[in-house]
Amino acid sequence: MRTFKTAFVATIFSFCFLVVSSYGADVAKIGVVDIQRIFVTSSAGKAARAEINKQRKKMEADFKKKQAEIEELKERIEREALVISREKRVEKEREFKIKVNDFMLLDKKFKKERQILDRKLTINIQKEIVELAKEIGKTEGYLLIIEKSVVLYAPNTIDITDKVIRKYNASFARKAEKKTKAKKE
Repeated sequence: MRTFKTAFVATIFSFCFLVVSSYGADVAKIGVVDIQRIFVTSSAGKAARAEINKQRKKMEADFKKKQAEIEELKERIEREALVISREKRVEKEREFKIKVNDFMLLDKKFKKERQILDRKLTINIQKEIVELAKEIGKTEGYLLIIEKSVVLYAPNTIDITDKVIRKYNASFARKAEKKTKAKKE
């Protein structure tokens, strides 16, 4: 009887040990990535912002040129208003209205082009970040990698943003090097 009790206790103990150790063996590795920080600090994000700023400055220069043309036409109409005939004045005012309308259409066009460029660059960067996160997840055994903006709380210990930025910068440098070699050839 004593042997039976000892064997029973040993079996229960072994079972409990195996169950508890099986739960502890499968620790979930979770990572958090701050995509916004990647946009701000990565080489690709900085290059994208530089491209957007370059396009914005070009558009602003065109915009100011058209604005100056409109102001100059308005001043000319005001100066000549008393000297020219009524038909000429009506024609000049019609020309002014057309220029103002073209100016407003140009403004809408520039805004749309900026949005399209911004969206295009953002989507490309997001795709590359997702691919890098998948690669890191597979190679380092992460169960789950999520974007920080959808998380209410996460300790800094599971934040892998810096790791993603390092890999992304290295990837971006390789791509830039390939482009430079291709241009030389």
